[in-house]
Amino acid sequence: MASGGCVHPARAGYLSSLSVFSAGACGYGPMALGFNGGYVAAATSTLYRGGVACGACFQVRCKNMKICHSEGVKVILTDLNEGNGTELILSRPAFMAMAQHGMAKELKKLGTVDVEYMRIPCEFGNKNLSIRVEEQSQKPNYLAIKFLYQGGQTDIVAVDIAEVSLSLSLKLSLSLTQVGSAHWQSMSRVKGPMWSTYRAPAGPLQIRLVVTSGYDGKWVWVRKEILSVHWTTGSVYDLGVQISDIAEDGCSSS
Repeated sequence: MASGGCVHPARAGYLSSLSVFSAGACGYGPMALGFNGGYVAAATSTLYRGGVACGACFQVRCKNMKICHSEGVKVILTDLNEGNGTELILSRPAFMAMAQHGMAKELKKLGTVDVEYMRIPCEFGNKNLSIRVEEQSQKPNYLAIKFLYQGGQTDIVAVDIAEVSLSLSLKLSLSLTQVGSAHWQSMSRVKGPMWSTYRAPAGPLQIRLVVTSGYDGKWVWVRKEILSVHWTTGSVYDLGVQISDIAEDGCSSS
């Protein structure tokens, strides 16, 4: 298992049906089935942290070396596991991927195994941090968004939106140093990766957010218009940035 993070012991099981994860507490819906090749997981409330950990990546390694290989498997957290004697419930593909060659049936027979896990950075290739406008959004005032493809090893802890003025649009087109507005409106976390506001500006909209980085927080400024006046529910909008920061967990890197 990679060094540098907190390694925790746990008990892990699996669910045979992937469709269960499409109704997960994080609210990703059917999109969850496409994350990480279907290698997703549910975790107890301690790890789930009220949904703050939704979308986080973890490396999970089975400790039964007679059946499992030593590399473990990477999973993305998409659901809450409300207790059945396990801290983690993996999707069936993720659980079986921990098995040595030819030992998948033996691992399946066990059903649950002792594991160790640690949080690791998420990587989504060429996918940028994006937002999905949720169906409950209602113009002109209520806007609910869901963050997707959040890279790095971070938590989003604050989100602000503001209307893009004509002067700001000119600055953006000239690629000036920093987006700014005197009228930033904070959003509130609804659950997991979903944030909302009942006082959405008329638009077009820009966004900024704070993510955990190192032992502190870091502003991420999206230097473009992210939502036009004509935004639609169910649509996904590319923010044009990738997050690669690492939030320190206090464990030794040795």
